[in-house]
Amino acid sequence: MENVVLIEDDKPTSDQLRGWIEAARPGIRVSQYFTRDEAEAALAREAFDLVVLDIELGRERHAGVAIINAINKTRPGTPVLVVSAMPAAIYRSIMKALDAWDYLQKTAFEESDFIETFFEILRAGKDKRPGTPAPNSSSSAASAAGDLSLDPLRQNTPLWRGQRINLPLTAQRILATLYQRRGQVVSYEDLFAVVKSGRNRDNVRKHVSTIREAFREMDANFDAIENIPMRGFRWADAA
Repeated sequence: MENVVLIEDDKPTSDQLRGWIEAARPGIRVSQYFTRDEAEAALAREAFDLVVLDIELGRERHAGVAIINAINKTRPGTPVLVVSAMPAAIYRSIMKALDAWDYLQKTAFEESDFIETFFEILRAGKDKRPGTPAPNSSSSAASAAGDLSLDPLRQNTPLWRGQRINLPLTAQRILATLYQRRGQVVSYEDLFAVVKSGRNRDNVRKHVSTIREAFREMDANFDAIENIPMRGFRWADAA
């Protein structure tokens, strides 16, 4: 059975998340820690299949950042889901440095959003374990054509001209939706379906901006994602 950990200084919030997880999958092991010191000691003792954490723990505003850095050094590849009150726009600006898998903003998601994101990351983490066979072409959700290949169910696997694109899962879902419907306008309403918290146009635009920035780190001339005023976005393959 999976072994996951919640690192959250607010006990009612931690207990609520634990209750949601255990209701969705009875028997799953859920550990809870409330301070940076407790969490770092636990992470040093044992491996977890998924870490859910807040960035601010007590008076330490960036405790979660330190914990993620420790995970990357001692338990590289461990999936991390950030659940924080930190505004999403601020979080996305440091996503790459944190190397977290995805982010949910407190008060902006429902139980179903959390559970769907939680188990999606848990599945993706299992897929990345050494020795786990990659999905074959008949069972994979992967798409490949031209310069882009992607599989929205596997973390950190989109490739642009052979190079990995560093994107959180929410951004990967948006990218997959745009690419699967390339040449068509994808409305904001359609994109709301793949955004787990902050379902509004401004948040979608920020996710798209994150995607563009990630591509332009490797290709300064990237312009495949078009903004369609008042409607949404379109992936336009080069002629």
